[in-house]
Amino acid sequence: MRRRQWFEIHEQPWFPKTLRDLTTDTLQFVWNCFGFYDPVIPALRRALQEAGTNRVLDLCSGGGGPWLRLVRHFEALGRFPLEVQLTDRFPNPEAQQQVDGGDHARLLFLPEPVDATQIPADLPGFRTLFTSFHHFMPEDARAILRDAVNRHQGLGIFEVPKRNGLTILLALFMPLAAFVLGPFIRPFRWSRILWTYVLPVIPFVVWFDGVVSCLRAYTPSELNALTKGLSSNGYRWEFGETQRGRIPLRITYLIGHPQLSQPKRESPALV
Repeated sequence: MRRRQWFEIHEQPWFPKTLRDLTTDTLQFVWNCFGFYDPVIPALRRALQEAGTNRVLDLCSGGGGPWLRLVRHFEALGRFPLEVQLTDRFPNPEAQQQVDGGDHARLLFLPEPVDATQIPADLPGFRTLFTSFHHFMPEDARAILRDAVNRHQGLGIFEVPKRNGLTILLALFMPLAAFVLGPFIRPFRWSRILWTYVLPVIPFVVWFDGVVSCLRAYTPSELNALTKGLSSNGYRWEFGETQRGRIPLRITYLIGHPQLSQPKRESPALV
């Protein structure tokens, strides 16, 4: 299935900010509720250790992304405290209040807009992108990788969307998840009830963007191709797919970080 660079509704400048925030909050809640990204914890933890840092700069965080859940798992493993800065091109003030007012002592939501293609020099850290790298066209995607290499920063890209029939079919269930889980998303907002049940804009956007995300997704080999010529200065790349248990979703990943020169390797399965 050929990759298609179509648009997603929630990333368009004309899409109302209130609806964008409600949509990203819904997506974040679904990712965390089902723990889709739990399988990447071992590889990510190993990469952070090898890169010699416990500081994470999460890009395109939306409503907070999976770090609201992952940071607890890292703390449970012990001996590796994290500091995670959450950033987005369109900051979500409500999500920021939830992080600041909750038990996420290791999380900080930056209120200033941060463009993943133009990261300020004063924001160091191991960069992560969850369910967002497919938004970028190949030239911008490669620029993101090149900037991480040039600034000697680690980078982890993790994607659930995939260009295959099964994943696209599963994306059709996202509106159902929005309907079922809507009342449990905190903080409770009447606007969410309005735009989920009375005027079901959020379920429609979640469905539409979910399908388009699958069509825009990069395969592991395509991610690998983007790294060609970007292994200077001892930078190491690792790419592949991983799956946990019987969940029929394989997570595509690309991990890079500065290290002594070693050959690139592919890890087809991480547990």
